[in-house]
Amino acid sequence: MNFRAKELIAYFKQVVEVIEDKKDYLCELDRKLGDGDHGVTMSIGWQAVNEQLNNQLAEETDCGKISSTAGMTFLNAVGSSVGPLYATGFMRGGAAVKGKTDLDDKDLADYWIAFAKGFRDRSTAEVGDKTMMDTLIPFGDVLEKTYNETKDFVQSFSQALEAAEKGMTSTKDLVSKIGRSSRLGERSLGVQDPGATSAYIILSTFLDYIKQK
Repeated sequence: MNFRAKELIAYFKQVVEVIEDKKDYLCELDRKLGDGDHGVTMSIGWQAVNEQLNNQLAEETDCGKISSTAGMTFLNAVGSSVGPLYATGFMRGGAAVKGKTDLDDKDLADYWIAFAKGFRDRSTAEVGDKTMMDTLIPFGDVLEKTYNETKDFVQSFSQALEAAEKGMTSTKDLVSKIGRSSRLGERSLGVQDPGATSAYIILSTFLDYIKQK
């Protein structure tokens, strides 16, 4: 696969649209577990990224710079705990493809593996804590393992996304252990974690984008 800088910009713009579309749904999930603003928070972050995509990054050809700038912009726009996590993910991904205008299968695998590891390094949460890490840790692990075996990025990303989806849906059966929702105890059972859901949305939008391509 040949994935160009302008396609990375187009993918990020697609995320902006999908997050806007799912904003109310994410807030609805968060109302059952937290303060009900996760969708708004994600929207604010991605709208700020969109502003950069339309201006400073509109003609940018360095995939690393596009991703790193998106990460820093998200962090600056969002004060909540997700800001540093997404910033680290997108900046680590950006560092993995720094200076590249075209990404091949290996570059794309390196990008998304670095993205997932960024979250893992920055977060204190593990699988089972009912957070976005229930989506992102399985995703990163399966992507790295499968790509190393197959060297086929689309197949590896597809399998990683299946693992991410299982992780996301598993949060319905978990009790929150971290953050505000942990005060709910057993009452947090039966609700899908909003952070795990938005992380899955961002990943699944990438597969949708490359399939359209």
